[in-house]
Parts: sequence; C-alpha cells; structure tokens
Amino acid sequence: MDDYKLDFPAGFLWGTATAAHQVEGGNENNDWWAWEQVPGRIKDAGRSGLASDWWHRAEEDLATAAALGQNSHRLSLEWSRLEPIEGAWDEAAASRYRQIITFMRAHALRPMITLFHFTLPLWLSERGGWENEQTVGAFLRFVERVIDSFGDLCDLWCTFNEPMLYCTYGYLFGLWPPGSGGGSAARVALRHMSTAHRMAYEVLHRRQPHAMVGIAKHLRPFDPANPRRWADRAAAKVLDHLFNEAELAAFTEGELLFPFGRQLRSHGPAVLADFVGLNYYSRDMVAFDLRHKDEFFLHRFANPASDFSMEGWGEIYPEGLYRALVRLAEYGRPIYLTEFGIPDNEDRKRPRFIVTHVAQMHRAITEGVPLRGGYFWSLVDNFEWAAGWSARFGLIALDPATQARRLTRSAEVYRRIATANGLESSLVAEVAPDLVATLHPVQKAM
Repeated sequence: MDDYKLDFPAGFLWGTATAAHQVEGGNENNDWWAWEQVPGRIKDAGRSGLASDWWHRAEEDLATAAALGQNSHRLSLEWSRLEPIEGAWDEAAASRYRQIITFMRAHALRPMITLFHFTLPLWLSERGGWENEQTVGAFLRFVERVIDSFGDLCDLWCTFNEPMLYCTYGYLFGLWPPGSGGGSAARVALRHMSTAHRMAYEVLHRRQPHAMVGIAKHLRPFDPANPRRWADRAAAKVLDHLFNEAELAAFTEGELLFPFGRQLRSHGPAVLADFVGLNYYSRDMVAFDLRHKDEFFLHRFANPASDFSMEGWGEIYPEGLYRALVRLAEYGRPIYLTEFGIPDNEDRKRPRFIVTHVAQMHRAITEGVPLRGGYFWSLVDNFEWAAGWSARFGLIALDPATQARRLTRSAEVYRRIATANGLESSLVAEVAPDLVATLHPVQKAM
C-alpha cells in the first residue's frame, strides 16, 4: 500500500496545555493548597508542593515543546500569585509571567491564556468563592489587570476552564474545594461564573477588539447502557442536558437553561464566545437504576468492553472526540481542542491514543468542522488535583522528588505529527497498524 499523509490546514496549532497550580509549585495562597493539607482528600496522600517547579523552570519545558515542533501552548495565570491580597497587584509575579510568555513568543509558541483554572485566592474563597456574587466583580478587576499586564503578548483567551466540572466536583460531589453545598450552591456558582464570563468577554473585546475569547468546555458523551430501553435513553439525555447543553448555552449565548435559571443576558453582545474550546477525554454509559439514589437514579459507568488507560479511569474512545467536534460545529464558531489526553504512568497506551485521536480530528476537519488547533494534556507530568501524583499525563515524564525530566515515546509521536502538520502512514503503521487500511481511503477521497 502506498504511503500517504492526512494533512491538516496550514497554520493549525499543535500545542500542549498546563494549569498554573498543577505545574508551578509553591502556590500556598489559594484554596487548593489549603484543601491538600487535610488528610484523605488526595488519593495518594500527595501534595502539589514544588509541582513541576515551573515558577523557576518553565522555560526549560517550553523550550522542549518548541523543539518537539509545537507552535502554541495553553497556560493559566495563578490569581493568588498576581493578587495575593485583595486589591494588591504583585508586580514581581506579573514580571515573572511576562518572562514566561515572552519566552514562549520568542520560541514561536503562540500563547492561549486561561484566566480561571480551578483555583481561588484564599481571601476570596473565605468569602464564599463563586457562591458570592461579589466574586464576579473581583474577577473583572483581575481581568482588567491581566489585560494591562499581558494584553500585548496574547490575544487568545479562555475565561474559564470546565466550569460545569468545577461545580460538579466542588459542590455536588464534594471532592474539590469548597467541598460541599449541593445542587443549590452549584446552580448559584454556575450563574455567577456565567455572568463573569459574559462581562469578561465584553471587557476583553473593549480593550482588545481583535481578541479571540472562549471557554474550555469538558464535553462528555453520555450513551444509554441499553439503547433499546427507554429509561436508559432518557437518563442519558438528562445527563447530557445538565452537563453539556446547559453549560454551552450559558457560556456561548448567555442563556441559562433549566434547572439553572432563566435568561442570563439582559444586554450586551448576542455571541459570548468567539471560539468554543473542547476538553475531551472519554464517555460514560448511563442507565436508569433505582439502586443509585445518591446519583438521582442515573448510574454512570465506563463501557466494560472497551480498553482503558489505567484502572479507575474512563475508557479510551476516540470516536467520541469526532462526535464532540461535530456537535460543537453546530455553534458556527471556530473550535480549539483545548485538552485531550490520558493518564498512562508507563506510557504504553498513550502513543496509540495520540494517533487514533488525531485521526478523528482529521476526520472531523474533512467533514467541514472548523477545528483550528489541538492542545495535548499535558506537556509535563503534574499534580493531578484529587488524584495527586497517581496519574501521569505528560509527554515529559517527571520525577517530582528530584525534578528529573525524561522524554517519553509519546513525545516523539506527537513531535512527528506536529512537525509534519499531519498524520503520516508510516507513523500509523508503527503505532496503530490496524488503522492503516481504514485511514488510507479517507485521504484518497480528499
């Protein structure tokens, strides 16, 4: 069979993503640091601690990213570093971030900056965090200062990372800060975050008219466990509405759907996102089950017939990425795949994961989906929230005790894709030989 290549559009962004608290180290002034100190809250009893030491070594890993052919990187700014005390802007911290972002630009890494990636300054969390309406105003002041400090270096912005997941884990499940509150608190928090996004969108465009502003949405397909069973189909539809559709409506068009409230937008632009960011990892099977009262009789589980990256994590389901991209294309806006990846501590399944998911990205593009870039999660192993150090996602393997780095096979696989701006049959044959025949006709049809 002849060699072939699945080409991606010119200018496509091949990047990786990180979050400040997970990589910087020493973020002692936010709610997540406080959360980690209580025994039993982190799976492996780990702490973020020095994390990946990015406050001192970010350039080292970013230079590696550039050497691996990447042309963009998505990072977040730690609010508690920049505003450790209400109203007090830390110029030294801002200067350090300018160093990092300037280094990125000097190495042809286009920055995408996330403004809220799960952490709040302690002074704000102690006042109720996103349950407190005053947090909206505090966030807008933060955004204004960020634009003042970094607007000349970046024009691609994510206001919020996975707001629905944040509300679900923080309020409904109590696995993340603030750790309680239930459905009522989750609804209030989501309303306030939606309002903050709308107002931040207006601020960013007023100050930077050419800006591209969106959110990073964790979109998870929910499929009925038994498609022939009406109750399972209904259960999957309910979860999709709550976790996916309601969030998209709120953060792209300012409309709060049931049960989160009524119309949110009373003024301002009709469009509240210039792009839609997609974080894709896996899917859930859903069954209506009376034994799962605590989950409102909606039982979620991974398809037992599928492959898994690690025990306790979701199935590897590449087609779900294609489905998610096609769905988001209905919003008529550019799409960035702001995260995709798997925990794989031995880096055994990650190379194939990358190839199969990039193939689905290409499939979507050939069908007209306006995908502009992809960011693999993550560049370097990091502190994985409540999973601690038990789950490794990095293309760069890290020993947190010594801070020693090692490139994985996956890093080389991703390098070959990024430098070629496409997926070559020789790489597919090495990593996922069973796909060679199925992918070849797609390229011939273009």
